[in-house]
Amino acid sequence: MSGVRKQDEALASRIAPSILRFHVLANSDSSEDQAMKLEVKDFLLEKIRTEAGENTGKQELCQYLAEHRDDLEKAAGELIRSRGFSYGASIRLEICEFPARTYGDMTFPAGTYEAVRVLLGEGQGKNFWCVLYPSLCYTDSLQAVMPEDSENTLKALLPEEDFYALFTARKMTAKAGAEKEQSDALPQMEIRFKFLEWLPFHDSL
Repeated sequence: MSGVRKQDEALASRIAPSILRFHVLANSDSSEDQAMKLEVKDFLLEKIRTEAGENTGKQELCQYLAEHRDDLEKAAGELIRSRGFSYGASIRLEICEFPARTYGDMTFPAGTYEAVRVLLGEGQGKNFWCVLYPSLCYTDSLQAVMPEDSENTLKALLPEEDFYALFTARKMTAKAGAEKEQSDALPQMEIRFKFLEWLPFHDSL
C-alpha cells in the first residue's frame, strides 16, 4: 500500500464520524432507469431538507431518517410508479465503502462512511454519490468552490489539520496517479541468466 493511500485512509477514518454520505443505486444502466435515479435523488433530498430542516445536525438527521424511513420509501415508490415503473425504493442507514470524491475544491478520501443508501429496484445500475451532511449534494467537481455555509459547518466539525487536508487530498490523489502512470511507462527490463552446462572431460587413452 502506497504512503498516499495510507494517509487517505487515515484521514477518512478520522473525518467519517462527522460525515453522512448519500448513495443511490439505480435499477439498471438503461437511460430510463438512470434518469429515474436522478429524479428520485432530487425528490428525496428536497423532501429530507424540507422536513428535517436545513440546519439539522448529523445525529438529528439520522434520527429523522430512522423515524420517517417508511414514509420516504412510500413517497419514492409512488413517484417511481407514476413514471410507469413497477419497482420500488428501499432506504437504509448503513456503513458503506466510498471511493474518493471531489466536491468543489475539496476531496473526500476513499474510505468507510455512514451513509443513507437508497436501492431502486434491483440496484444493478450506476450509482449516485454525495455528502448529505454537511450538505454537499448540490455541489460537484464542476463548481470551483464549496458553498460557504457547508464549508463553515465542516470546518467547525473537524480538527483544523484534517479540514485543510481535504483541500490537498485532491492534489495528493492526482500525484499518486501521475506517479503510477510514470512507473507504468518505464521500460520493463528482463534479466536473464545464461547457465553453462559443464560436461565432464574424458582423458584420452
